[in-house]
Amino acid sequence: MAARGKSVAFAHIRAEVIRLVALIPSGKFTTYGSIAIHMNVIARHVATVLARLTPEESAALPWHRVVSADARLSPNMDAALSRKQRRLLKAEGLRVDKEGYIQNADAHFHSVGVRRNIRWSDTPPSVP
Repeated sequence: MAARGKSVAFAHIRAEVIRLVALIPSGKFTTYGSIAIHMNVIARHVATVLARLTPEESAALPWHRVVSADARLSPNMDAALSRKQRRLLKAEGLRVDKEGYIQNADAHFHSVGVRRNIRWSDTPPSVP
């Protein structure tokens, strides 16, 4: 059995999370849950991928545009990282209140898309 987080399925999920986050336009945000629903996974999968980005991926990917379901910066995030996220969002024109909520969220929300019928597994689908 593959080690946790090392499975082929997780590698595919990770690649898709990274692809979707890269598509979020400047000045917009989405949520862990929105990405998860689109991918047919749980929000924790999305959060895990983003929490484990390499320094190079973190520098190249707009991870700061992904927030909690209530349009709030994660209160569980490291304080320095939270300040960086707030600063990056502000630089893109988003306003974040002192509790970490994005203001005028509906105007800035990026819809990832509808739920896709994906089954993430270690076994590729059989071809008829």
